[in-house]
Amino acid sequence: MAKKKRALASPFVPVEEQPYKIPDNWCWTYGSMVLEAMETQKPIGDAFDYIDIDAIDNQKQMVNNPKRLSVSEAPSRASRKLHAGDTVFSLVRPYLKNIAYIDDSLAHCIASTGFFVCTPKEFLNSRYLYQLMVSSYMVDGLNQYMKGDNSPSIRKDDIERFPFPLPPLSEQQRIVDRIESLFAKLDEAKEKAQAVVDGFELRKSAILHKAFSGELTERWRKEHSTDQWFTSTLGQYTNSQYGYTESATQEPIGPKFLRITDIQDGTVDWDKVPYCNISEDDLEKYLIRSGDIVIARTGATTGKSYLIADDIKAVFASYLIRLTMKQTGLIATYLYYFMQSPSYWHQITEFSAGIAQPGVNAKKLKRVELPIPPVEEQREIVFILDKLFRKEQQAQSAAKAVLSQIDTMKKAILARAFRGGLGTNDPAEEWAGALVKAVL
Repeated sequence: MAKKKRALASPFVPVEEQPYKIPDNWCWTYGSMVLEAMETQKPIGDAFDYIDIDAIDNQKQMVNNPKRLSVSEAPSRASRKLHAGDTVFSLVRPYLKNIAYIDDSLAHCIASTGFFVCTPKEFLNSRYLYQLMVSSYMVDGLNQYMKGDNSPSIRKDDIERFPFPLPPLSEQQRIVDRIESLFAKLDEAKEKAQAVVDGFELRKSAILHKAFSGELTERWRKEHSTDQWFTSTLGQYTNSQYGYTESATQEPIGPKFLRITDIQDGTVDWDKVPYCNISEDDLEKYLIRSGDIVIARTGATTGKSYLIADDIKAVFASYLIRLTMKQTGLIATYLYYFMQSPSYWHQITEFSAGIAQPGVNAKKLKRVELPIPPVEEQREIVFILDKLFRKEQQAQSAAKAVLSQIDTMKKAILARAFRGGLGTNDPAEEWAGALVKAVL
């Protein structure tokens, strides 16, 4: 026999169960007191617009792309009625924050039963409700009720019985206005910071193009009497070698074992690189040294390179190719920079074209063409690139820090907002609990 749900003894949360202190003219109530009951709507006609969890952009908290489906192919979960001013909150993995506000343009859609459709009662501002539902208070609090292993979820009862902080109606609007004003300024700063981060690769590509077309050192050449540039191939200046085939281990039984997956964004965290068991003869053969360049020869990172500048006892794995300099006319750091340039990547792309699994081999790498300036000019190019990219890296790091701070600041603003901490509350306004009582 099914258990009866325990009815709430009061529309208000007892003092001992209230999550935190709020202004005296606010009240703590429950989701079921401030939200209308969800409604069912089945698709009719020929086609309909469907909002499932995949349609939510959980970074921007918005519906990104409702699906247009024929009624005949409507999934059984397509049955949640929507209204303008609703907030949809995913019951599945709520920590992913698949939450969105439903405006007039989306009110005709039908939502999945995977959502709790939060429809505010007349004394609850719809935008206040939305900001509350995306706050850490709600998301983190509801996460505690998740059950299940494959698709951990919460139930609608968890939202209905969750404590909601309710200010007077006019204060709700003031809170919304303050939040949206502060967020607008933060979003402007975020847009500028994001542009710096997003533009890094474009700026890097343009700088490298100038470097290997001679434009970057044009003035330097006028001031120095140097030989002309010429074009050669990697095979003329480097020896290549495939890596060692062995299983990695976390046990420190030999040298570090550098694999493709250990190279992330042009860096290696050697503390996380595993070890391998290798004989003394093979160790000498595969030991990597400062000035070597290793290249990924297969998979999604085909062509990616890494310059060994670390003094560490390590060998390289079989899906890497190691390049060593065999002539004095090519500087390893100059070559490494070239291997990040558009010219290099154009050739690598051509080598991999038409292959189901992207890849390059030592023979193909030998055919890669590159410009060879005099060694003195190579050093100057490396010097300039080091300086430029150091500044670019600093700007990118600063921009990423700003992005992180903005997200933290938004969370802090919402936390203060739902505690009455934005300085907008008027203590002379009527107690919010009177609104709840009036509806009851």
